[in-house]
Amino acid sequence: MQPPAPIPATQRAIIQGPAGQPTIANDVPTPVLRPGTVLIKTIAVSLNPSDNKMGAAFPCPGAVIGMDFLGRIVDIKPAEGVESPSSDLRLDDMVCGVVHGSNPGDPTTGSFAEYVRAQTDLVLRVPENFPLEQAVALGTPLLTSCVALWSSLAITALPESPLAKPVPVLVYGGSTTCGTMAIQLLKILGYDPVATCSSRNFDMVKSYGASAVFDYTATDLGHAIKTHTGGRLRHALDCIADQASTTCCYASLGRPGGRYAYLEASPKEWKTREAVKADFALAYEAFGHEVKLDGEYGRPASPEKHETAAKIFRAFQKLLDEGKVKGHPTEVVGHGFESILEGLRRLKSGSVSGKRLVVWIE
Repeated sequence: MQPPAPIPATQRAIIQGPAGQPTIANDVPTPVLRPGTVLIKTIAVSLNPSDNKMGAAFPCPGAVIGMDFLGRIVDIKPAEGVESPSSDLRLDDMVCGVVHGSNPGDPTTGSFAEYVRAQTDLVLRVPENFPLEQAVALGTPLLTSCVALWSSLAITALPESPLAKPVPVLVYGGSTTCGTMAIQLLKILGYDPVATCSSRNFDMVKSYGASAVFDYTATDLGHAIKTHTGGRLRHALDCIADQASTTCCYASLGRPGGRYAYLEASPKEWKTREAVKADFALAYEAFGHEVKLDGEYGRPASPEKHETAAKIFRAFQKLLDEGKVKGHPTEVVGHGFESILEGLRRLKSGSVSGKRLVVWIE
């Protein structure tokens, strides 16, 4: 067996340019490990809408872009004085996960690079029979679900202790990556996921566990969902967060109200019922560090949300190993950093629907 290749001091990566635009750079410092982190040689990345949005809204020149990754562990630094819950990770393990890219508070963290530093407890080992092009797209939707379901919607069930009797939960935008992840988790937790999406994606969304799917373009959609759920709907997850989706979710919830989680900042005037507790679910909070962004995006450090996310990642690892969850549909768009830039342009154009774009790095 050949000895591992030395880790270079600098690497190729995609960083934010002077105005926040994605730019290829060849001399970016390779991340230095901290306690409770692993260094991963990147094999593939998947692209999120936020990879474009963050640079436009919160430019941070020099920050490495990207959240989702797939690769092999090349170095490990255990947490100090604490036995890591993921201490069974080993060098050369094939793993996937998520990092906070485009991060003003830590510009060296980002997945669009030859090497990625990730928190050990937010990394998943990829089973041998799991498609790699789907594994690379698991991290962000899982992390988002950790915050949206267990914090914003205050769900208490866990994979090992599901509900005894199913109750409905609405997932608006069921064909998004966050939608298919949330639907699977809700089904495993004993809930009855009901979803909206385009009619062309009905079969796909049902295959992830939705018991009923509604066309998001239908008239009086909220009333139809409220009728279908018999007025019992108390939880709505909005993966789209525009005015139409907000209106639908509020109209779908039963008379006593309930909880509404949305994944993008939106105006207060869209939220029209005092009986509904609304919360902007921001996945970045699950990293446990202060989110150093402006406005609604800025958040204090939340060790509690990080602890919850780590707990769910451990439970999800077991589900993954047992073949009880599957990835979102993906499309491989190319190889190398130039292909990432092309994929980001496609995302920005709005032409991508119902699938996640993936790029191989090596």
